[in-house]
Amino acid sequence: MQDITKSGRPATASDHDLPLDTDATAVDAALLPPPPTLLADQRRTQSAPDAVPVDPKVRLEDASPLQSSTQSIPKLPTTRKSLSDARPDEKGRHSEQFDRRYDGPFGRPSLVMGRRPSIALSVIPEPERTHVMDDNEAVTDRGTVPFQPRPPPLNYTLRTRKAAIFYFWSITVFDTVVCPLVLYFGLWYGVGPGNPDNQKLSANTVFSIVTAAIGGAAIFEYFLRGWRLWRKNSTCRAIGATEQRWLFDWFHWWYTAAWVIVMIELIIGSVQEDPFIRLLAMPLATMLYVFGTLLLVIDVCRYFHVPAPVRLSSVPRGSQLRPGIYPLIEDICAVDGSGGTDFRIALDKRYEASHVFRTMLRRLGIFWAVGSEGCAVMMTILIFSLNNTDIAYAIGWGVPFVWAGIWAAATTWYVSRELKKEETLWKEKISKTQMETA
Repeated sequence: MQDITKSGRPATASDHDLPLDTDATAVDAALLPPPPTLLADQRRTQSAPDAVPVDPKVRLEDASPLQSSTQSIPKLPTTRKSLSDARPDEKGRHSEQFDRRYDGPFGRPSLVMGRRPSIALSVIPEPERTHVMDDNEAVTDRGTVPFQPRPPPLNYTLRTRKAAIFYFWSITVFDTVVCPLVLYFGLWYGVGPGNPDNQKLSANTVFSIVTAAIGGAAIFEYFLRGWRLWRKNSTCRAIGATEQRWLFDWFHWWYTAAWVIVMIELIIGSVQEDPFIRLLAMPLATMLYVFGTLLLVIDVCRYFHVPAPVRLSSVPRGSQLRPGIYPLIEDICAVDGSGGTDFRIALDKRYEASHVFRTMLRRLGIFWAVGSEGCAVMMTILIFSLNNTDIAYAIGWGVPFVWAGIWAAATTWYVSRELKKEETLWKEKISKTQMETA
């Protein structure tokens, strides 16, 4: 006769191996399959691109009450594997190594733009023991929270570079704003068509001189940063591309494309006998169009989970995209700001560890993208609709820097506020975790 358990279920061979004092309800709960909702949640979690890899043979949710208290609990990863930690001898594409990252206190980003708390998964319960506190650890009586007490530092500050920033932007403003406007009005109304009584230069000659004088400092800086990236043993190349001299970085390539378009505009506008003054006022608006469009395209692709079609500096091809402003910050600070590859690594770790930092960059990208597109559209309308070409020319070369100054001031205020918020929330999360694990 077939044995029957207390719950009315036919007994199986495994039931006879259980201790006699085992509660039948616990046995049934352990042997019955998990509910469909639990399986769906597990499949969703395991299929997520940012899921922490766990041994598929072990399911903590299915742990039976019959398991011994001394049975070892599988350890989950407790440290993040950042992009900078990928070793050359590891198998798989670089993009796979890039996406295989672990959580910081606030969780890491995913393609679905969701956040899941990971602090609980990252704390490993340990027996009470004496522990000597390290500067980079938060210690409780049950275990160690393997996180720094503050967000990973960027090791980069603008305070020590104020003189260099002032020098650079002074030259840039003189070269891109003062020079074209002074040469245009000085030559046009001094010895050009604007002064018929003392005209010595034709309109074509005036704009040929103005065009030749524009962008000297910008072109010099372009070739200088290109040399820094190309030279042997360069210390500022993108992560994962330190041995590829001709790869350059994302900012260098889009800046090249923008300059090609600007040169075409200047040539077409100035070679005519009667120069097209309105077109010659468009170069800075064109730069804004290129800048804003690239930011918007990258952010839209990121929103729709499109992997990187090409390498974007330290973001390898085929991996999940980051906000469009991320590679620009990385490239400008690493190359032009002399932060080097070390800054790229530090920025990568900060981005992975802090959701406040990621949210800040995402909002800044939209702020600059929409602002640059709006400014470019407004300038285009004014340049081609105003009756006075002198005013249109002045707007084309002067307004973009006024807009950039306002946006830079707003960005400085917002970043300062968000970094303080990030540090406060980071400390609160660590303190809360210590209390929960105490």
